[in-house]
Amino acid sequence: MKTEIMGLCFDNVTMAEAVRQGEAFLDGDRPAVVVTPNAEIAYDATKNSSFCNMLNEADMMLPDGAGVVLASKLRKTPVKEKVAGIDFATRMLAVFARRGTRLFLLGSKPGVAEQAAKKMEEIAPGLVICGTADGYFQDDQLAIEKLRAADAQAVFVCLGSPKQERFMLSHRNELPEVRLMAGLGGSLDGFAGNVKRAPKWMIRLQLEWLYRLCREPKRIGRMMRLPKYICKAVFSRKQNA
Repeated sequence: MKTEIMGLCFDNVTMAEAVRQGEAFLDGDRPAVVVTPNAEIAYDATKNSSFCNMLNEADMMLPDGAGVVLASKLRKTPVKEKVAGIDFATRMLAVFARRGTRLFLLGSKPGVAEQAAKKMEEIAPGLVICGTADGYFQDDQLAIEKLRAADAQAVFVCLGSPKQERFMLSHRNELPEVRLMAGLGGSLDGFAGNVKRAPKWMIRLQLEWLYRLCREPKRIGRMMRLPKYICKAVFSRKQNA
């Protein structure tokens, strides 16, 4: 079931339901695309109809962030829970390992995907990582050729938004062997240990954004889109009342 929040149609699912759907995609007959907008990305979508429409083309859209969850509540269309992209990816690793799904890691700086691969193999013994490539390519076709050569069946695309969404939705029909493509932003850095996640109690209280801001004050410019997004949710609710 979809829940519309200021133009974006989020899947109203729990983490467990999202993982079940992710596994179902692996049994499909075409590449499925999963996007994970947080409040920053969702705010950009409210300002850019083309970007909004592109995100809505995805097969599953997960509410990645406390800001999206809060906006849904303010608009009286609450989603079940926050489904963070990196947590979804972590749970899918066990699914891939059990099924023998060949996973390709695409994105981040040179060397990061390889570091992330080692950590993932520790998380999910038996996981098959068929290839890695950094995100510093100028020609999409070079990346497509690497995915084809690796015979990838699932791809974690970590190129940042909107590059990753555009890459997945523009090229999925060129990858007939792939069954799942997930846009996961900076998740490879998280897996590699280059970016430390917030303590579990802060994640539980929906304060992960505050932790990131304290550790990386230079993110304040980007973070300002979060309160703008919430304000827009409030204002749009009043307009529709």
